[in-house]
Amino acid sequence: MQEPVCLVDNGPDGKMSVQQGALQILEQIQQPVVVVAVVGLYRTGKSYLMNRLAGKQSGFALGSTIESKTKGIWMWCVPHPEKQGHTLVLLDTEGLGDVDKGDSKHDTQVFSLSVLLSSTLVYNSRGTIDNRAVEELQYVTELAEHIKVKASDKRGDDSEFVKIFPSFIWAVRDFTLERKIDGQDATEDEYLDFALKLKLGSSKKVEDYNLPRECIRKYFPSRKCFTFPFPTDPDNVIHLETLALSDLKPTFLEVTDRFCSYVFEQSHAKQLKDGYTVDGRVFSHLVRSYVDTISSGGIPCLENAVVAMAQIENEAAVREGLEMYESGMEQLRIYFPVYLKDLNTEHERLNSLAVEIFMKRCFKDDQGEHLKNLEESINNVFGSFVQQNEQTSARLCEEILSGLSEDLRKKLQQGVYTAVGGYQLFSQDVEEIVRKYNSQTRGGVKAEEVLDGFLQQRKEESAFILHTDQTLGERDREIWEERERGVLLEQEVRAGEERQRRLAERMEAEKRSNEERVRLLLVKMEEDMAQQQRENQRAMDAKLREQERLLKMGFDAKAGDMQREMEASRRRWEEAAQRRQNTFQQQLQQQENRHQQSLNSLREQQEQIRREAARPPPRRSKCSIQ
Repeated sequence: MQEPVCLVDNGPDGKMSVQQGALQILEQIQQPVVVVAVVGLYRTGKSYLMNRLAGKQSGFALGSTIESKTKGIWMWCVPHPEKQGHTLVLLDTEGLGDVDKGDSKHDTQVFSLSVLLSSTLVYNSRGTIDNRAVEELQYVTELAEHIKVKASDKRGDDSEFVKIFPSFIWAVRDFTLERKIDGQDATEDEYLDFALKLKLGSSKKVEDYNLPRECIRKYFPSRKCFTFPFPTDPDNVIHLETLALSDLKPTFLEVTDRFCSYVFEQSHAKQLKDGYTVDGRVFSHLVRSYVDTISSGGIPCLENAVVAMAQIENEAAVREGLEMYESGMEQLRIYFPVYLKDLNTEHERLNSLAVEIFMKRCFKDDQGEHLKNLEESINNVFGSFVQQNEQTSARLCEEILSGLSEDLRKKLQQGVYTAVGGYQLFSQDVEEIVRKYNSQTRGGVKAEEVLDGFLQQRKEESAFILHTDQTLGERDREIWEERERGVLLEQEVRAGEERQRRLAERMEAEKRSNEERVRLLLVKMEEDMAQQQRENQRAMDAKLREQERLLKMGFDAKAGDMQREMEASRRRWEEAAQRRQNTFQQQLQQQENRHQQSLNSLREQQEQIRREAARPPPRRSKCSIQ
């Protein structure tokens, strides 16, 4: 992208709407996205920071008046400067508290949407972090009324926010004070922590003072602060985007560079609950889902959005895996007919790749329905290719036999075999056809069955010639008949063995494919469980840090509440992990059941062939050739 585009616009009725063009850009991004959103009061210089993160001097509109320049949410996607294989998605939001807009509800919606979409949230303010600055961040106190983690959560439940909320950066612009606490120099982070310090007491005034500070401390897993001095002389600020770096104060550039470096290094790829990493395509679904919910007057629910996205992504994962499999098999078809062993080998290779592709893209396929759909689709396609290979083999074998038996047909039409000694001549010609045929087909997939059919078709011709050959006595005819029945029976056995061999190879291929599917499924399960544990640990570590701070400040009661909350969270997480483990075991059992069904189907076909082979052959009629 050479420049930003509008992602979320405000309609005439004040409702948000997603811009289709921006979604199309996101849908093309198959890399994980690191999403950095900036929020803050209007005309505080948010856009300048976004431009610097994009590596540009200009891009997001800065403006030079007291009028808010950015409307809605604008997006700029650029290659991540440090994380290879990632895309940096920058979101510049319209200023909060715009006097022209005068709609605090809309401001809360913009703030909530920014929290939901970002992996790092930058709050931009001007001056100092005093009580007024904290109060201006009132939107954080309303998040529990505008965001739900699970559909079953009661309104106002914020116990799981720390698991899904982004990292928090407070960027203080035009900072002129000395950073001192009790006369001692303080770091930027110490300055932020001091500004968010709670007051002891239980009066309404104290509770109001503490509320936004408690929310910031409780919701965001990590907090960081940067204090920016004035960038240049006041008269030049309105031309900030056109100024050369030499026109900016070195102290301002130093903080800006540190800010950008921190964002590049510490901002992680956007993840959903349970640790699913978001790419551009999934992010586009998130944006649409959240904006549609907000515009309809609903409360965005992460769980509902994930379920809806999972359905879309899992269906796409099935299509992607199947398309790869079909494409690979199509490349083999130009070589048909091939030996079944080669066909099975390619099937196993492509099947493994298809399942691997599916596993990388799918998420929350808890019942294994989409994996089952992929398996069934691949098996159907493979069955079709097996049939096409056999048909091609049969057609080629029939063409070979047709060419080899041309002289035989001519001799039959000319009555050559009705002369004295014709049966022996006929038998020799058929044997020669079989010899040449076997040398040319070299054990092709349908070679034995086609030959069996050819010999069965010659039975009436053979019988007629045998009984019209005057050189043969009755005893000779019986010997030749017995010999011919043996030849036919032997060929039937070979044809049956060929079918059995194909089925046995199919069964072995099915076993190996199932072992590979189970292996990939176990890898997926282990990765999901590990990611869930990391997410839980990250949230628990943040709560433990906050509890430690509360104890140091003397808030024993609040620390006790935090302890009980952590214990409840730990129980919920353990129960969720057990449910996940049970679900995984069910998926493995379902996989085994499907595997056994496939094997049983192949075994039934084998048994059918055995029954057919065990039936006594019908007595040959002595009808004449018409």
